[in-house]
Formats: sequence, C-alpha cells, structure tokens
Amino acid sequence: MINDRLAKQLELIMELDRLKSVLRRTRVKSAEKRLENTAEHSWHVALMAIILQEHSNEPVDITKVVKMLLLHDIVEIDAGDTFVYDAVASEDQEEKEQQAADRLFGMLPDDQANELKGIWLEFEQAQSAEARFAKALDRIIPILMNHQNHGQSWVEHGIARQQVIDINGRIEKGSSALWDKALEVINDSVDKGWLKP
Repeated sequence: MINDRLAKQLELIMELDRLKSVLRRTRVKSAEKRLENTAEHSWHVALMAIILQEHSNEPVDITKVVKMLLLHDIVEIDAGDTFVYDAVASEDQEEKEQQAADRLFGMLPDDQANELKGIWLEFEQAQSAEARFAKALDRIIPILMNHQNHGQSWVEHGIARQQVIDINGRIEKGSSALWDKALEVINDSVDKGWLKP
C-alpha cells in the first residue's frame, strides 16, 4: 500500500502533466507550425541556466536556479499562459497565479509544499541573485525564439521595439551579457521589420 506522503507527491506529479497542454505564443524551431508548450519552455530555460551560468552578474547556486526555472510556470496549469505584452490580461495575472500556487503546492506534504512554494515565491519576487538570473533567462528565451522565427509572435501582435525593451529590461539585473545580446537581437529585429521601430 502506498503511504500518504507518496500518494500526495504522485498526485502532483500526474497533475504536472497538464503543463504539456498549456500553449505559449512562440513556435518551436524544429516544427515552425507548432506552438511551444510551457513544459518545453521550462525544460529549455532550465538547461540554459546550466549552460549560461558563467554569464550571471553574481555567483549563484545553480541548483536553486534550475529548481526555480522548473517550478516557475507550473501555475500556468490553472492560470494559463499570459502573453507578456497583453496589459489587460496581465492585470489579474498575479492573483490567478497565487491561487494556482496555493492549490498545486498544497497537494504536497507540508514540508515539501513550503519548500517548493518558497522557491517559486523567491523567483516571483526577484530579489536574490538566483531569482534575478532565472528571470533574465526566462525573459531572453522568448526574444531569441522570436528572432529565430522571423519575429513570429511580435509580427502577429504588432509589437514595437520599446514594448520589448520595457518588458525585458529586467534581464540586465541578472546578466549584463545577456541584456547586451538581447539589445543586439531586438535592434536586428527592427532592422528586419519584425518589430515596429
């Protein structure tokens, strides 16, 4: 018979499978007609942390960064993916995500619920070196994906350069090197007509 602790853990693990069905706005490189899902995004950005750790502005505990990136979007199971440039949808995003975090982390035994929700909250608050670096990675990957897809979601939604700068400026707090790269990609996208000037 499965003990209560394991049963709770397995219940959340099976619930997390739903993250594979939450679609984002960018298309995957290998199949340009298919939208990326949030589970793929989380995996991709966690690998970025391992590969790009040396570009963090400050020393970081990479294990914690990877945990943050694997956990940061599980709330989208309930709250959905909010398009970062949609000001109206973003208004109640924080409240919906908090409710989702309460429900999802609440499925776990109390000690794990507190630990993992604490890591999720640390990411959201973006005060630690780990959270700033994780946020930088989370914000640069859509820029890079849009660039490789000829501005796909930017073109579809009529996004302008300043919107991208305003939303993604926090990258610099976690990694100056990644912010420099982001600006290079943003300016190239304007030159190519994928972003409005």
